[in-house]
Amino acid sequence: MSVRHLTVFTALLASILQVSTSSGADHRCFCQVTGNLDDCACDVETIDAFNNNQLFPKLQKLLESDYFRFYKVNLDKPCPFWTDNSHCGLRDCAVQPCSLNEVPEGIKSSSHKYSAEANMQQDNCEKLEHLGAVDASLSEKMRDALLNWNLHDDESERFCVIDDVESPDAQYVDLLLNPERYTGYKGPEAWQIWNSIYEENCFKPYTVKRPVYPQMFHSSQGKDGAKQTCFSSSPGQCVEKRAFYRLISGLHASINIHLSARYLMDDNWFHKKWTHNVSEFQQRFDSDLTAGEGPKRLRNLYFLYLIELRALAKALPFFQHSSFQLYTGQPRQDQAHKELLLEILQLADTFPLHFNETSLFAGDEKEAAKLKEDIRLSFQNISRIMDCVGCFKCRLWGKLQTQGLGTALKVLFSRRQIEDLTKSNVPQPTFQLNRQEIVSIFNAFGRISTSIKELKNFRSMLADFR
Repeated sequence: MSVRHLTVFTALLASILQVSTSSGADHRCFCQVTGNLDDCACDVETIDAFNNNQLFPKLQKLLESDYFRFYKVNLDKPCPFWTDNSHCGLRDCAVQPCSLNEVPEGIKSSSHKYSAEANMQQDNCEKLEHLGAVDASLSEKMRDALLNWNLHDDESERFCVIDDVESPDAQYVDLLLNPERYTGYKGPEAWQIWNSIYEENCFKPYTVKRPVYPQMFHSSQGKDGAKQTCFSSSPGQCVEKRAFYRLISGLHASINIHLSARYLMDDNWFHKKWTHNVSEFQQRFDSDLTAGEGPKRLRNLYFLYLIELRALAKALPFFQHSSFQLYTGQPRQDQAHKELLLEILQLADTFPLHFNETSLFAGDEKEAAKLKEDIRLSFQNISRIMDCVGCFKCRLWGKLQTQGLGTALKVLFSRRQIEDLTKSNVPQPTFQLNRQEIVSIFNAFGRISTSIKELKNFRSMLADFR
C-alpha cells in the first residue's frame, strides 16, 4: 500500500472510530448555532433560510459563467515576510492555469474595461491617434508621475494588495477546474500562516496566546490557569477591532468547512472520491475538542456573511449603471448574466436584517480615521501573507477570498462615493471596481454562502448518527 493510500485509509478509520466512540459530541449538536449574533440585529435562523432557500442557487449559477470563473492571479510572488522554499509537493496542491485560447477574448482584452462600448472607444482612439491636430503626448517622466498618482489613489482606498494583472507571472485560472478542497497541506508550515495572521493582525489582547497546533488547546493556559486561545472573545475591545477579528475568524471557519466538506476519502487507481468528513468537521468545530471555541467560530462565519451580503447590497448602484457590462465578447450571454447579477443584488438588498455599517468608526473623527487606517493596513498585511502559503491551490483561494473581503470593506466605507453614482449632477463619480475586485467579491461571497449551506449538510449527518 502506498503512503498516500495509507494516509487515506487512516483518515477513513479515524472517521469511523470518531463517529462510533464520540457519542457525546454527536449528541451535543455543537454546530446547531442559533439565536442573535453579537454586534448585529440579525439571527442565525434568518440567515439560514435566506441563503439556503433563496440566494445560494442563483449565486452558484452566476459563478459558473465565464466572467466569474476566470480569475487572473500571480502565484509566483515571493513571501515578503520570511524565506520559505517548502512548497507543497502533493499533487492536489497544484493549480492548473489556463492556456490563452481557453480564456474568452473579451476577458483577455478588457482587464480594465467593462463594456463592448469601452472597447470600441479604445479602438477608435487608436485609429485617430495619428490624425489629431494637437500634440497631446506626455513626456515619459510625466507619464510615470501620473501612473504613480493613480496607483496611490487606488491603494489609499483598498483594504488588500491586488496582483499586477499585467505582470508576465500573472496567469488566468479556471476556478471551476481548481476547486477549493482538502489538499493534505498541513503541519508547521500551514499553521505558521494562521499564527502570523492572528498574532500580528487580529487585534487580540496581548495576554491571549494561540498554540501552534490545534491539538495543544488544552495545554495553553494564562496566568490564572484558565485556558487561553486567540479565538477567545475580547471583552473591552471597541466594536471595530472586535469586528475585524471576527471577520478573520469567520474566514478561517469558512475555509475549514470547505476542507471538511470536500475531503479526499477514497483515492485509488480508478477514481477519487471527495466528500464530507464528519470527523474532520468535529475536530475543527466541536466544543470539547476546541476548548469551547468551535461554536464561536461558526457564529463568526455568520457575522462575515452579513458583512459581505451588506457590501453587495450597497454596491447595487455601481452594477446598475448602464456603462457596466459583464463583458466577455458574447453579447447574449453577457446580458443574461448581468440580469442575473442584478437579480441577486436586488435580492440581497431585500434582506430584512442587514448589518449597520454606520455603527463603525462613528466616534471622534480623528480617532475613527486612525482606527480605520490601522485596520486597513492590517488587512493589507494579511493579503500579503497569502503569498507565503506553500500550497498553490490554498494560495489561490486564500488570495481570492482575502481580496474579496477587502473589496467588501472598500464598498462599505465608500458610502458617499457610491451615492454619487445615483446623482445626475456628478458627471464623473470616483467610485470604481476593476474586474479583479468584481470577480473576487462575488466568488468570496460564494464561498461563504456555500459554507452556510454545508453547515446544514453537516447538521443532518450528525443527526443521523444520534
